[in-house]
Amino acid sequence: MKVSIQKSTFLGLLFFSIVNIGYAINPNKYVTNKSSKESFPLASNGKAASLLVSDMDFPGVLRVVNHLQNDIRLVTTISPTITNKIAAENYVVIIGTLGKNPIIDQLAREGKIDASALQGKWEKFTTQIVNNPIAGVQKALVIAGSDKRGTIYGIYDLSNQIGVTPWYFWADVPAKKQSELHVLPGVHTLGEPKVKYRGIFINDEAPALTGWVRQNYGKFNAKFYDTVFELILRMKGNYLWPAMWGEKFYADDPQNGILADEYGIVMGTSHHEPLAKAHQEWNKSVNGVWDFNKNPEGLKKFWTDGIERMGNKETLVTIGMRGDGDEPMTEGTAIELLENIVKTQREIITTVTKKPAEQTPQIWALYKEVQEYYDKGMKVPDDVTLLLCDDNWGNLRKLPALDAKPRKGGYGIYYHFDYVGGPRSYKWINTNQIERTWEQMHLAYEHGVDKVWIVNVGDIKPVEFPIEFFLDYAWNPEYWNETNLNDYYFQWAKDNFGGQNTEEIAHLLKMYSKYNANRKPELLDPSSYSLIHYNEAENVVSDYNKLAQKAKEINEQLQPEYKDAFYQLLLYPILASANLNELYVTTAKNNWYASQGRAATNEYAEKVKTLFDKDAELSTYYNKTMANGKWNHMMSQTHIGYKNWQDPRTNIIPKTTTIEVPVKAELGVAVEGSTKWWPEATEAATLPSFNATENITSYIDIFNRGTTSFDFKITSKSNWIQFSKTKGSIDKQERIIVQIDWKKAPKGSQTAVVMVSGAGKNIPITIKINNSKAENAKGFIENNGFIAINAVNFSNKYEPEAFKWKVVANLGKTDGAVISSPVKKGRVELNENAPKLSYNVHFKTPGKVKVQLHFSPTIHYSIREGMYYGLSFDKESPVKVNYASDPVIFDYNGKVTKNWDKNVTDNIKVITTEFKIDKAGNHTLNYYRMDEGLVLQKIIIETEKSELKPTLLGPAESINIKN
Repeated sequence: MKVSIQKSTFLGLLFFSIVNIGYAINPNKYVTNKSSKESFPLASNGKAASLLVSDMDFPGVLRVVNHLQNDIRLVTTISPTITNKIAAENYVVIIGTLGKNPIIDQLAREGKIDASALQGKWEKFTTQIVNNPIAGVQKALVIAGSDKRGTIYGIYDLSNQIGVTPWYFWADVPAKKQSELHVLPGVHTLGEPKVKYRGIFINDEAPALTGWVRQNYGKFNAKFYDTVFELILRMKGNYLWPAMWGEKFYADDPQNGILADEYGIVMGTSHHEPLAKAHQEWNKSVNGVWDFNKNPEGLKKFWTDGIERMGNKETLVTIGMRGDGDEPMTEGTAIELLENIVKTQREIITTVTKKPAEQTPQIWALYKEVQEYYDKGMKVPDDVTLLLCDDNWGNLRKLPALDAKPRKGGYGIYYHFDYVGGPRSYKWINTNQIERTWEQMHLAYEHGVDKVWIVNVGDIKPVEFPIEFFLDYAWNPEYWNETNLNDYYFQWAKDNFGGQNTEEIAHLLKMYSKYNANRKPELLDPSSYSLIHYNEAENVVSDYNKLAQKAKEINEQLQPEYKDAFYQLLLYPILASANLNELYVTTAKNNWYASQGRAATNEYAEKVKTLFDKDAELSTYYNKTMANGKWNHMMSQTHIGYKNWQDPRTNIIPKTTTIEVPVKAELGVAVEGSTKWWPEATEAATLPSFNATENITSYIDIFNRGTTSFDFKITSKSNWIQFSKTKGSIDKQERIIVQIDWKKAPKGSQTAVVMVSGAGKNIPITIKINNSKAENAKGFIENNGFIAINAVNFSNKYEPEAFKWKVVANLGKTDGAVISSPVKKGRVELNENAPKLSYNVHFKTPGKVKVQLHFSPTIHYSIREGMYYGLSFDKESPVKVNYASDPVIFDYNGKVTKNWDKNVTDNIKVITTEFKIDKAGNHTLNYYRMDEGLVLQKIIIETEKSELKPTLLGPAESINIKN
């Protein structure tokens, strides 16, 4: 008996499909462990439903059905039968592509599935239960695709639903065992992707990935790429630039291209490898020089071979040309030459394919200096996709105008999670915050960039988490936003660790990537964090070590089968990052202590060696022991001892100093905020000022310059000064914490002197306090001549019309950042009625102030002149400030601003504007939107009495009195 879906029921199911298109990582769960009358038993009572396919379907679909069979076995221990013959069974999974599978076509004709939901769609699937689909079958789960990839995505989506993650091979994530799998009713779909081509670029792959591939596959052959293609498709990507440092995708193994086409992977070549030819295929002694002016015929033949080899395989053909070895082609611009090259390349495409060039998808990467050519008028055929690029550090260099005329070829983005080049290469582990990736790619999408998104992922392994986010976000940029990014951490942790310790694992993911983004590991050195200001170095080490301790605790709690996955995805990057930061801070202490003759100097030199050895131990465990050595070589990337952009051949232990320590005890004293020590220094030892509104602590270091211990004591006539210890014995050194009891402290400004005595010497230390509280003070309170504000803590906001201020939690160095929306509104006229954020502040003295705004290092990506915002105090008219006022230079990275190196190194850009405050007291700082795209993290206001110290992370946020 045939049963059709009634119209009302179908519309209800269609609605379900519409509201269920959000999570590409893991849609609203439609597989459960409990059966119901309406559900479909995928696996139940020791039996799995058969998988019914057609031999007429795409070979890639049939290949992936085998993966589903194995996935069900991994979860349930039951292996379902795969068949192409219709037989009488109660329950069957019917899998196929519309137009390629007769059963799917029959179901569509009979109205049992909605053909209109699939016909003409791009990569869409529907998964639904159909009662009495064909003779002899009581109930079927039907996975139908609009095309090859649509069907494959439907299959892998079911795999994901039953608990097999994309990382089951590439990160050893086990499938959670379940005996019962039941599919809920409804039309389950992710719809069509919003971005057409979504892919990864395997790059900078030596020594790590290359070493691993050589050991396991011999070369980058089809057996290796089989795992890559599967990974991409499980994450609902569809596009690949293959490894190319020393590799030749098509030439190394002819099966590579054949297998990619079978899977439905759209192949491309990198931004400087035109017409489907790997640069490694170019042999100067055979092909001649890589110069179109000197060797046009050699290049034409080379490129023609590439298009002939491509055949009918689905390919995005790279056009254009850079110099040999991914370098600029000529000095200065070469617009006419490039236009001629592209004309020639398109003629080759037309001749070989025997169809107009515009019928073969092409991309032209505006990478580095090529963007300058485009900006100066280089003509690009309208059907060619313009691949816009970031600066290799995750900051977009160019976007089309918001009102740009649509292009047939559209626009794409080439983004980076890994890079080899200046100011330093970063290849080792993940340093990418998904919040920044979201913010930049959101900008791109809002500017109409939706044809191609591809990201440089290095070796794949160290950046598993951001890769999946990038591809998930590309599927539906309209789903993920600033309000639900935290859900992504949670869902990813839940999916990959079987629901164990999910909140804690999500927190680890979030924080280690945040800490590593403060300054990438390869950019670290002993001077990165301050030893003497704001406890910066101590806090960095402490924060990392707390994270490491939590990671170790969670590792102990996890089920044994998850520990290999946990080590590679979280425990290793956290432990290694914590260790590396402590290594550099310990080196800094060793060198500092040596300059002061501290008895602890040599101990810290030895500790540096221990930490350096620990780094090697962690990597060796990853390579040799974890997963029984499966990932040997993958953590072979050097990361210690960079001197320039090029990675060192081996890790280099930081330089330390050892000293001869005399036997005789000798007192030494150092105080917070000074590199000097006493009694050597001639000026008075003075602690940073204390203020009643801040209630902070400070410290005194008491150290020995000899090997014989001595007793010390601290004396003070002021009972309102408190010490963590006032007497004791010093073997090497001890840090004494100093704080003020404000209830006992005298009112107003006071200066006191305390005495540190030991080993026959007395060292006076000056302590200054201010115990006066301004009446009716409101907002962030000035202390030590400055005010520090985290941008997310605004006092008020003004949002006229459709404008909104959005907080992106966790983005950047503080607890988040602020952006303005909508992006598509573009530039806003600056006046008192423009969108604004207000920050209440309190100044203790009048005079000139410098307002520093700390932004994410966004690049001026628009063709508009300048990139502006407004600032004012109180009700004054706002001042127009140009964020993009830095002069432009040309370097190895193309056209960049003069301070670009510093901005990406520090991962922050600071703009300073001066104002005059006529009177002390309460005021309001107003920050106005003019242009979209600015990401405000922090505000620091310096007065004429500022004692602000230069550090990477800056001071903690000032006290905020909200009244």
